[in-house]
Amino acid sequence: MFEAAEVGHKLDKAGYEKEVVRLREALLNAQYDLLELKHFPVLVLFAGIGGGGRSETTNRLNEWLDPRHLRTCAFGERDDRERERPAMWRYWRALPPKGRIGIFLNAWYDELLNARAAGRIDGGDLQRGVQEIRHFETMLADEGVLLVKVWFHLGRDEQRKRLKDLLDNPLTRWRVSEHDLAQLKLYGRFRDVAEQALRETSTAEAPWMVVEASDPRYRDATAGRLLLEATRERLDSRSSPVRPVSAAPVGSRRDNVQLLRELDLAKALEKKEYQKQLVKFQGRLAVLMRRKRFARRSMVVVFEGQDGAGKGASIRRITYALDARQYTVVPVAAPTDEERAQPYLWRFWRRLPGHGHVTIFDRSWYGRLLVERVEGLCSRSDWMRAYQEINDFEAQLLRHGTIVVKFWLQISKEEQLRRFRQREHTLFKRFKLTPEDWRNRKKWNAYEEAVADMIDRTSTEIAPWTLVESEDKYYGRVKILKTLAKTLADAL
Repeated sequence: MFEAAEVGHKLDKAGYEKEVVRLREALLNAQYDLLELKHFPVLVLFAGIGGGGRSETTNRLNEWLDPRHLRTCAFGERDDRERERPAMWRYWRALPPKGRIGIFLNAWYDELLNARAAGRIDGGDLQRGVQEIRHFETMLADEGVLLVKVWFHLGRDEQRKRLKDLLDNPLTRWRVSEHDLAQLKLYGRFRDVAEQALRETSTAEAPWMVVEASDPRYRDATAGRLLLEATRERLDSRSSPVRPVSAAPVGSRRDNVQLLRELDLAKALEKKEYQKQLVKFQGRLAVLMRRKRFARRSMVVVFEGQDGAGKGASIRRITYALDARQYTVVPVAAPTDEERAQPYLWRFWRRLPGHGHVTIFDRSWYGRLLVERVEGLCSRSDWMRAYQEINDFEAQLLRHGTIVVKFWLQISKEEQLRRFRQREHTLFKRFKLTPEDWRNRKKWNAYEEAVADMIDRTSTEIAPWTLVESEDKYYGRVKILKTLAKTLADAL
């Protein structure tokens, strides 16, 4: 893949200055068109051989573009907060919103390739990392992100000369890191690993473009031109690429719905037994959360269910058992303008807990498969691909050591109506009932089908759904606490 870049490219000063005048004008026009339309973001990934000039080219683009609307992120060693969360967390948080351009240096490729070249991971780890990157970039592209991936290439002799020139100049010596010098020694291994990874991650939606980086003028002008061409093409097309989504094989819809309809909603607990069981499992949960092993883990708890099924009350029974410093409850409502400017999962990634903490989501990322599907708030292709995106997201959490527990709270249509009527006539509960609740009730069957498909396609071996019979509140709350305590005990 690097053969085409081996030939040295030069650009004389006069030619460079002429190119820059044209580029700056065109890039600024494209940047402001992007900002005005706000249809999609542009994410530029600069990667390559150490000493290839990623930082210098980034500085040049900050000079040519309006830096107020340009987000530049250079990733180094992970800090303590980043090490407590899944590997992709810090990249998710830094994504540019719609209408903006973001430049990432030393992002997910550098981590993976350097680890393999240095022998810190094996070939299987490399393949898993490549597959995860492909899924991530496919998801970004499906969400409308324009990915511009540029690899700056240097031959071994060019890299050695480049690093020596930088080291010999007191004004540029600081640019050469220990990592760059170590990479020079591993040049052959790094090149082989990079060529394999780039070949496997150069896809139709996120292709790699290799730039020969020995001449800074050529390198900067070419990177600017690639950014301009990709952005202008997308702007002029006025649309984001949409690929057809194939449905995953599932059972019949009737079988899926029967799974919900056949739950034994008659299960119940007497109040005296409920109070006894409640104290027992709250205490067990509190003890488990204080174990030293949990200080190196984290937990995500997802609550979904019909309106009026008791999600809020169940969450309160959990938090009563915990130290307030250990948990965060995230009530999920309609996305804000800031959240709509980002990929769908962004607002959930940024709320993930660190070690020793639990985040409880009162409704969650599954909204795309439920309310957004039923109410037509997203396209069919959006919610169809969300099954795999969500499974990938949860798999990343689990690989990092996060404990994931998912509850669906089920009640009958008749019980829901009884609870709605009760809320109407109870002053301190009236705020819980909204016109949207009544509107959703009219679509009970459509929601039932959506829930059945969701459970069928996202109840995986590593992150299964727990179906909670919540017709009797006492029984449902105890089952939730008991499940949490057992899951936490098994994990620790």
